[in-house]
Amino acid sequence: MTRYIFITGGVISGLGKGIVTASIGRILQAKGFKVTAIKIDPYLNYDAGTLRPTEHGEVWVTEDGGEIDQDLGHYERFMDITLTKDHNITSGKIYFNVISKERRGEYLGQTVQPIPHVTDEIKGWIKRVADKSKVDFLLVEIGGVVGDYENILFLEAARQLNIENPGRVLFVHVAYLPVPRTIGEMKTKPVQHSVKRLREIGIQPDFIIARSEYELDDVRRKKIALYCNVKEEYIISDPDLELVYELPIIFDKEGLGDKILEKFGLSSRPTHLKRWRSFVDALKNSRGIISIAIVGKYFATGKYSLPDAYVSVIEAIRHACAHFKVKPDLHYINAEMFEKDPRLVSSLSMFDGIIVPGGFGSKGVEGKILAIKYARENKIPFLGLCYGFQLSVVEYARNVCGLEGANTTEIDLDTPHPVVDLLPEQKKIIEESRFGGSMRLGGHKVLIKEGTLAYELYEKTVIVERFRHRYEINPEYVPVLEEKGFIFSGESEDGIKQLGELPREAHPYFIGSQFHPEFTSRPLKPNPLFRGLVEAGLKRRRMKRR
Repeated sequence: MTRYIFITGGVISGLGKGIVTASIGRILQAKGFKVTAIKIDPYLNYDAGTLRPTEHGEVWVTEDGGEIDQDLGHYERFMDITLTKDHNITSGKIYFNVISKERRGEYLGQTVQPIPHVTDEIKGWIKRVADKSKVDFLLVEIGGVVGDYENILFLEAARQLNIENPGRVLFVHVAYLPVPRTIGEMKTKPVQHSVKRLREIGIQPDFIIARSEYELDDVRRKKIALYCNVKEEYIISDPDLELVYELPIIFDKEGLGDKILEKFGLSSRPTHLKRWRSFVDALKNSRGIISIAIVGKYFATGKYSLPDAYVSVIEAIRHACAHFKVKPDLHYINAEMFEKDPRLVSSLSMFDGIIVPGGFGSKGVEGKILAIKYARENKIPFLGLCYGFQLSVVEYARNVCGLEGANTTEIDLDTPHPVVDLLPEQKKIIEESRFGGSMRLGGHKVLIKEGTLAYELYEKTVIVERFRHRYEINPEYVPVLEEKGFIFSGESEDGIKQLGELPREAHPYFIGSQFHPEFTSRPLKPNPLFRGLVEAGLKRRRMKRR
């Protein structure tokens, strides 16, 4: 019978509830339990598909084509599980279902209200996932902060589930303990107020995860226990870490897994984290280093620069680096700087590898093309992802094939050489402005040619990777590109080109994929394309030293 663990947040957003959720899941898995997770996003968008990356971070794509909050990526990476679009609940989805039922007359003339109809819809969704998954534990992360107007119905649904399932529900509250610079002391008052708001809703947390810059001391632990009605041993320290992957180890050291089992009346079990510890050790304590530039455009948010739009790319690099026992030295470069001053592109010579990730629109495109050209001509290991792959084809068409003005029709509808164009089925979708959930999405087969770099990396002729795109390589231009040396090493079952590369005699490592390999990379199983980039980058680094 499934047991439910709800994870809530307090004081401020961005505390890392997703990492906490994923870490709890990893510990329970390491004790031999079957675990899955749901992310609740209180926004009214149906899903994350139409959200700007700088607004909400990366859009994670599930195997079944869901466009989801980036926290599902943390769940899949930490627990090495495959989730579906049903593992994400939004206010938009819930209200859509409720209104659809009302229009069909399913409420039999009742006055449809937030309670019980909306909360019943939420509870029903959670229980359906539990029943379908057949897991021991279902983790449910409720987005936002306690006290937000928008998540109140989700908290109410959790409260009701607790009443309806005695002994099978517990609450973990993640709250922030600031250390004001002018005071120099960790303050517990924000946590106290956050728990007070939670208790006003009718929820008493079983565990408090104390997020702060520093480890929680006994003085603060006792104070939180007193004012928040939680046992001292159930208050868990969650300090800032060099690597998020350390958190399961920290939690295990504090005995969180056994304490959760104790709360549920279950016997303690040993925690098998040996391989996970080795992975973390490889990243933290390796002496070797590799420098990789991510040339993108979704870094700026107001006066601040955040890498959240490329979080899966960053983590995939870390997975590959751990495989080779080296530390990644990551640099986030805004492609627009190369457009303002093309001479700056020569700064890329200092890096061991270059990645041009996915994206949409014209912003920074010419800067990315300059970066790709520099990587190709100077034989710097290169990986292009989705849009990065398409732009590598545009660059090759212009500068090697001599197709002046070659472009993607996403940027220039009047280009004389549309080497990248809309997928045929996408043209009507765009005309009708049906943008949400209408791209080519989710896991699809890719057929790989033997004797290519892609085949050398994957060691198989058929793979499944995840896609999120509207445009494709124009098949009319494939012959001229291949004639000039560009190799299309992978294609879909219907012939769409999905992988492109340069021969080894022309470049040490130059490859691009229409799919997003970052979505299938795992800490203990790095994706082959990232593994290949890091290996080639290390060879370049050694050669430079000589």
